[in-house]
Amino acid sequence: MLHVIKTKQFINSDINTVWDFMSSPSNLKVITPEYMNFTIIDENAKSEKMFQGQIIEYTVSPVLGIALNWVTEITHVEDKNYFVDEQRFGPYSFWHHKHFIKQVTGGVEMIDIVHYKLPFGFIGKLLNGLFVKKQLKKIFDYRHKKIEELFNK
Repeated sequence: MLHVIKTKQFINSDINTVWDFMSSPSNLKVITPEYMNFTIIDENAKSEKMFQGQIIEYTVSPVLGIALNWVTEITHVEDKNYFVDEQRFGPYSFWHHKHFIKQVTGGVEMIDIVHYKLPFGFIGKLLNGLFVKKQLKKIFDYRHKKIEELFNK
């Protein structure tokens, strides 16, 4: 069973500035909670603008400080419109994250849609209900707060 998380945020900026920020892999660390110890392993990925086919390898510690390796591929990019990252290796059975931005009156609207599935069948479903969904919500809440601080002050 796939689970879905959808978030929407208004950003008081122009589309070029928002796109430049969101499409830079090095900014992932800025919008990820510090306790997760997010670290991009490939130094080249930090300085590049993302592109279709790009592989980004990083470590993240979502639970009890235990580091996990995660590899994502940027599978789709449409400049100043959207990009998609998909997990290739990591903690999920399936991870597909769409990032949309569009110019609206007075700023930019950003929408994230994540489809994910946990491994371990019934146990994975149970873990999602008890912990994972709440953890992901906290991560996206943190991201929302950081973007508010960076763009909407």
